[in-house]
Amino acid sequence: MARIAGINIPQNKLVKIALTYIHGIGLHASRKICNKLNIPDKTRVNELSEDQVLKIREYIDQNHKVEGDLRREVAVNIKRLVDLATYRGSRHKKKLPVRGQRTHCNARTRKGKAIAIAGKKLTPLKK
Repeated sequence: MARIAGINIPQNKLVKIALTYIHGIGLHASRKICNKLNIPDKTRVNELSEDQVLKIREYIDQNHKVEGDLRREVAVNIKRLVDLATYRGSRHKKKLPVRGQRTHCNARTRKGKAIAIAGKKLTPLKK
């Protein structure tokens, strides 16, 4: 089993897809890694030699910030915004969308499940 950056990557997937299981590496970065290390597109993880896995591991360690380091950096950046009391920081603190999205009828992913308001009656529309 190939273990890269502390993650067990799936054995039967293509290398470029399997590398995206690592936090901080997307499809674009994984393709770049494969091209840089001369790994063919159709290669699967279980077909990689130990030497190739070692090269991938070293390349990622040297050139990419992944997993724990990346998560820590993002958390520190958010904490800095909250401590400075910026608008973005206050939105993070209230668990609301940060980048200007509307919240009147959307943003359920960020706000969580809708809570019914007890005792609120719907008033009929007047014509």
